Amino acid sequence: MTDAPSPLPSDDAPDRAPGLTAAVRDIVAPLAQLAIAKGMRYPELDELLKGALVEAARQAHADVPLSRVVSRISTATGINRREVTRLTHQASTESSKPRSVVNELYARWSTDPGYLQHGQPMRLPRLGADPSFEGLATSVNKDVRPRSLLDELCRLGMAKVHEDDTVELLQDKFVPSQDERQMFAFLGANVGDHLQAAVHNVMGHGVRTLEQALFTDALSASSVEVIRPKVSAQWQSVVRSLAPEVQSLMDHDKAQQHPQDHRLRIGMYMYAAPLARTPEADEASAPPKKETP
Repeated sequence: MTDAPSPLPSDDAPDRAPGLTAAVRDIVAPLAQLAIAKGMRYPELDELLKGALVEAARQAHADVPLSRVVSRISTATGINRREVTRLTHQASTESSKPRSVVNELYARWSTDPGYLQHGQPMRLPRLGADPSFEGLATSVNKDVRPRSLLDELCRLGMAKVHEDDTVELLQDKFVPSQDERQMFAFLGANVGDHLQAAVHNVMGHGVRTLEQALFTDALSASSVEVIRPKVSAQWQSVVRSLAPEVQSLMDHDKAQQHPQDHRLRIGMYMYAAPLARTPEADEASAPPKKETP
């Protein structure tokens, strides 16, 4: 006996917003590519999706009495009550993600005017009074030894200790290619918040947030490579402009003992790929066939 096939998703369902199914399909396509490439199979994705649905439904019905919340979540998600109970308990035992001290150190080193020279991160004495790596590390977190932070930066290939006992930041962007776990953390955080911004706007909750793009499908591969460094330069300009002000506001809020209960992520991305070929396009670009008598 085989399971009956699930109905195909469609925008014809009652109360379904037009275009929603197509949008979700576009969103999950790159996720599926990542899962296949990294060996994540369907049962794992299914568990993650069910957990996310339960959490979203719980937040959407936060005012529902505890005695009725499981039934309400089950109705909203289509997941049976037993699974809802299991997933709710599982979510309550998971700890929150800690902030990355290395990330904070990198941000201050690359944006604080006290650690810059001609707009670039200075090579710092490892020890001593500011500006020094020891002073920088202590300003970010007094609970972690500066040597431990330096060792982690060196492990990630982000810093180098020279023979004169100075420390150099090796890269102008924090993309630790030697640490796959950290790269996945950035993937989840950056793409997750980008999607949150877009979903926020579509749902019409509160003030709209910035989420826009410039798009064309009429460039050659060589033209894309002309644009690529210009986009990177624009991002560096944004970072140099905004990061010092963000850091200054963080320091001000801390000094004034304001509740630091909000988070902020500002991002930029570029993606280019060949257009999908169609039989019509292949036929139009093919050389003319010679007729034979």
